[in-house]
Amino acid sequence: MIDLADMRCLVEVIDSGGFNRAAARLGISKSIISRRIAKMETDLGTRLLNRTTRGISPTEAGLEFKARGERILAEFDEAREAVTQHSGEVIGRLRLSAPLSFGVRHIAPMLADMSKRHPKLEMDISFSDRIVDLIGEGYDAAIRIGKLQDSSLVARRIAPVRSLVVASPAYLARNGRPATPMDLTRHECLNYTGRVSAEWRFRSGKRWISVRPTGRLRSDSGETIIEWAKAGLGIAETPTFLLADEIESGALEPLLVDYPTPEFGIYVVRPPGTNVPGKVRLLIDTLVERFGGQPHWDRCLMNAYEGNGCGSVA
Repeated sequence: MIDLADMRCLVEVIDSGGFNRAAARLGISKSIISRRIAKMETDLGTRLLNRTTRGISPTEAGLEFKARGERILAEFDEAREAVTQHSGEVIGRLRLSAPLSFGVRHIAPMLADMSKRHPKLEMDISFSDRIVDLIGEGYDAAIRIGKLQDSSLVARRIAPVRSLVVASPAYLARNGRPATPMDLTRHECLNYTGRVSAEWRFRSGKRWISVRPTGRLRSDSGETIIEWAKAGLGIAETPTFLLADEIESGALEPLLVDYPTPEFGIYVVRPPGTNVPGKVRLLIDTLVERFGGQPHWDRCLMNAYEGNGCGSVA
């Protein structure tokens, strides 16, 4: 007899494109998944997957069974959530995508607290700067930073994202401190290659100034840019969610605070639909509770703009 666990195995294998990735997502061994799918094929009397040396691909019957199985699993999850809501318990498996640097530094500790409060909630988290296809790849939600593109996804803005230009005291002692954005063209700048535009933008009164910084060091890792700046290798323009501790410790100093940079946002996005699973509602509520309003990492930014250094905010 085919059960729900068998269906989940087939869905995960087809969605992920292989037994190894499905095993990692489900937290069980590859051999167990293989046995479950072989058992389903025997019970149904038809092949669900084509297996070759290049990998696996679903048969027509496999795709049909997957589509119907997904509906059954979704209805089961909804029924289970409806019952457990009466006890306040959140169960199920949350599949979430989050940006790498922000995710590791801020989302991972938040999820640890969520897990402690809801021990029956499973989590499958992907930390990557890649923009995932929520529906196609089976994610419940994603955290995204920047300016959202128009889409059918439902978005909730969690917090603002601001940035500062920073350098180490050692770099400034050797090279001087830029007084205006255009002075950056005479400095060694550390370029983050994951940004949409190669230009750094600053507000001066009612107009915007664009500067194309140059330098010999580039990386798609925000954490790497921070480490290079702390080592005195150049000037960086970096989100404040990576900077608060470094500025408070004096490892990095804020520059050009009279020329604010553009503000973006941190969003949580989910697939469209009026029915929001309890695990997704919990995620959104926890994000708002943790980071909503004035994010704690902006304490140094506010003090820098007020000219008070980077002590604690009263």
